[in-house]
Amino acid sequence: MIRVFIIDDSALTRTILTQLLSEAPGILVTGSAQDPLFAQKKMAADWPDVIILDLEMPRMDGLTFLKQLMHERPTPVVVCSAISTRGSEQALESLRLGAVEVVEKPKVGVKDFLQEGRQRFIESVRSAAQAKVFPLLGSKASVSRKCLPSARAMSQALAGKRPQTAINYIGIGASTGGTQALEKVLLALTTQCPPILIVQHMPADFTKAFAERLNSRARIHVREAQDGEQLARGTALIAPGGRHMQLEKAGNTYRVSIKDGPPINRHKPSVDVLFNSMNRFHAPASAALLLTGMGNDGAQGLKRLHDAGALTAAQDEASSVVFGMPREAIKLGAADYVLPLDKIAAFIEQVLTVTPSPA
Repeated sequence: MIRVFIIDDSALTRTILTQLLSEAPGILVTGSAQDPLFAQKKMAADWPDVIILDLEMPRMDGLTFLKQLMHERPTPVVVCSAISTRGSEQALESLRLGAVEVVEKPKVGVKDFLQEGRQRFIESVRSAAQAKVFPLLGSKASVSRKCLPSARAMSQALAGKRPQTAINYIGIGASTGGTQALEKVLLALTTQCPPILIVQHMPADFTKAFAERLNSRARIHVREAQDGEQLARGTALIAPGGRHMQLEKAGNTYRVSIKDGPPINRHKPSVDVLFNSMNRFHAPASAALLLTGMGNDGAQGLKRLHDAGALTAAQDEASSVVFGMPREAIKLGAADYVLPLDKIAAFIEQVLTVTPSPA
């Protein structure tokens, strides 16, 4: 059983969340409290596997509690809070501090919203229960299935695989733990890297704040993608929450298409939608990476790209918060390389920016 404790100053929200989780097989709500101070007393005798946490509460706010929790007793946390402009910044900060997931809580219609979003909420709790709670920036080095070779060896491998083709763009997919992983990767890149297309599973209206935060700290440009936007070197485009992102080509120009549509693999945006669109063009001119996340979104798409000649990689188990999506890709034989998080930026810089030797 996954033991869950709920901390929220709204009695209605506590009641609804308790009901939803209690109806899910394998989940037990052990208690609830209106703020972290009451919660700490209640949890002391029966510590939960997962904590559901609001951010704006009296006496002690969620971020203060989260920082204290991760210092004293790291525990998987799912943040359930309103995603306004200020709320988005708080939610991003909660992920930086170690929260596993962020689930949006609406300003009105809480009961209807949570009923409609029931499956996603329950999956977030299950995902959190499987997560390793550690700051990704301080993750341990890992032993990969395929060790990262030297820059020269990788250059030769790339040149041997595609002697006449340069990398035109990179696709990256991520879910649980992906915000921290993407931050570590993107902040290490230089403006010489190829265009990057990113699908990160997150709520609508959240991706813009995420992109702006990364853009303020990275050397490359990071933006929430807009329909019809052209790809550019040194620029990363993040798919908007709640919309699919696909690659298109007009003449010699690549651009993105932002479309609505049903969820794929229970997600919108979906990594497979992006990867499958990349496969419509000259796959050997592309690269794709699958990072930490629960489920299997992106695994089949990465396999198709791999088989078509794209250069592919997956994050390793030791550095993944949840080793779901990368594991499924590795099981399919979709990854040329399996890399620890702290080697992925070097992989992009050293391999994907290589000018292959003439045939």
